[in-house]
Amino acid sequence: MTAVLDRVPVDEITEQAKQVKFGRAVLTLIAAVLFGLGWVTSRAFAVLWLAFAWSWTAVRVGWEAEHGPSRGRQITSLTAERDHWRDAAKRLGA
Repeated sequence: MTAVLDRVPVDEITEQAKQVKFGRAVLTLIAAVLFGLGWVTSRAFAVLWLAFAWSWTAVRVGWEAEHGPSRGRQITSLTAERDHWRDAAKRLGA
């Protein structure tokens, strides 16, 4: 046991420990805790948002599978299809 303690620079550690200021150490610990809470909160909200968006989309897809797309989606789909065929006709020179 004494062989291990002989290899540890106890005097250097003691000297550095005396230089630590109590107030600054406490403020650093408080900042670290607040930073950690902020980080965990942001991750939790990110996961909650993804779960909400996924669930909302799953409900919408299920609704459309049962009842068909909403009137707005039908119009958007038909408009896109009409534009596609207009472009195809223009390429063929019609």
